[in-house]
Order: sequence, then C-alpha cells, then structure tokens
Amino acid sequence: MVNNRAIGKAIVFIENSLYEPIAACDVAKAVSYSYYHFHRYFQGIMGETIGSYIRTRRLTQAAWDLVHSERKILDIGISLYFETAESFTRAFKDRYGITPTEYRNNGIDVLIGNRPPALISDNRVHPYADLSPQIVTVPETYTMGIRFITTISGNESIAMWQLFNQQIPDTFVGTRYGIFEAGETCSSDVFNPRSETTAFVGIEFPKGQPTLRCMERKKLCGGKYVKFIHKGTVKDLMQTYHYIWGVWFPKSGYELDNRDDFECYTERFAGEDVESSEIDIYFPIK
Repeated sequence: MVNNRAIGKAIVFIENSLYEPIAACDVAKAVSYSYYHFHRYFQGIMGETIGSYIRTRRLTQAAWDLVHSERKILDIGISLYFETAESFTRAFKDRYGITPTEYRNNGIDVLIGNRPPALISDNRVHPYADLSPQIVTVPETYTMGIRFITTISGNESIAMWQLFNQQIPDTFVGTRYGIFEAGETCSSDVFNPRSETTAFVGIEFPKGQPTLRCMERKKLCGGKYVKFIHKGTVKDLMQTYHYIWGVWFPKSGYELDNRDDFECYTERFAGEDVESSEIDIYFPIK
C-alpha cells in the first residue's frame, strides 16, 4: 500500500535531481515501489503524472535561475534537460506567458512574488521539510521587540536578533517571533532584491503591559494561515523556504493574503546549530 510519506520522499528525490537525467521509473525506484502502482497513485494525489511534475518543477527552477543567476539562458534550459532553445522557450512561454528573455529582463520573480529568495548553492531541498503543512487559525497576538528596514540583498535579520537578545532581560521568557511585514514595496509588480521592507523581531508580550524603553509594540493580526515546521539548524532554514515557495505553493491552489508572514520560536527551538530544533513558519492565506 502506497502512503503519503512515499509521495513526500518522491518529491524530495525529484527536488534533489532536477539537474539529473531522471525519469518516472527512477522516482518509483527511489521510494521502493513498482512503477506500475506508484505512477497511478502519484497522479491521483498530485493531479498530474510524475513526468509532468518533473517538467513543471524544472520550469519553475529555470524561472528561479533566470532571475537569480547570470548563466546564459540556453545553458539554463540545457542543464534542466530541455533539448533545444526552441523547446525551452516554448515550454516556458506556455507556463508563464512570456519568454525566458522577457522574464529575465523584467527583473521581477513573478513566481516568488513578495517572498525573499532562497540561496541554495547545491540546489538541494532540506530533507526534513514538513511536506504536510497544517491549515490553522491564528489568534491576534501582541509582541514587543525591534522593527528594522531590510532588503533581500542586505538581510539584517541575524544582526537584529543579536541586538534584541542583548537588550531583552533574561527574566523575559516566552515565544519569540520573526515577522516579515507586508507593504506596498512587496507587490509583485515592483518587488526586486533592492526593495526595502520592514521586519520585526520580538517576544510575545501582554497588550496592556508597558514595553521596555528601547523597544516597541507590534500587533500580529490573526486569521487563516498555512503552518510549516522547519526541523534542523537555522542555516538550513532557507532550504525549507525554497521548498515552500518553489514546490508547495505552486501546487497548493492557495493564494497568499496581504498580511504579515512570520517565524515562531517556541520551546521546541533548542538553538540555531541544533539539528533537532524546530521553527514554525506561518504564511497568511485567503
């Protein structure tokens, strides 16, 4: 009996093999099922054949490479196993409505929209990415912390967490939040790696209690969210984001809402270099 865990393993295998000459039978073999049974199950769960899914993922990876690398367009297409420039251009235009050249010249990652890029040198997805996220309702929450301006090309989050940890007394315990604030500069028609946006790092804090002098209050709006769990070190966090943006959202049918997305650090977060650490990641959906 094939189960959903096998689908997850298959997706990870495909992600780690986009630049390899894989076929549908290789995917079935990687999860130890017969091709005859697995390809029908995969199509029933994912809504398309294994071969179609591989092709779709290669196109989304090509879109990523066009915006975030300086490689020649033909080299990108060939590396992802499109046989000719014509076949690559035709497939890309069928999916995105514009040619690879036009996509690159726009300078905007229309696939990712207002979400920062995941810079992965070896194009691998973290094997512990939660492939089965939850749809949850988050209550309105108040936090205390530090707001700052950041960009994709100059991310200040790590430095601001260090500053926050230096300023918050040890007596303050509770859930901590890294919040990426929605704004006009994040709309898909103007977003680029140099677009400035605001972010907030802080700790859950009662609404009526005075904040520390060096900090400010932030209300986190509640509502409907999709919740992922990153398991592993902080340095691998971007790989989990890569899976969320590049794999899950394009297949999910959900539309992002114009509210803040955030990371939640609970008692399950054991430290930035601890492999058993868990970080909850929330994206607002309509």
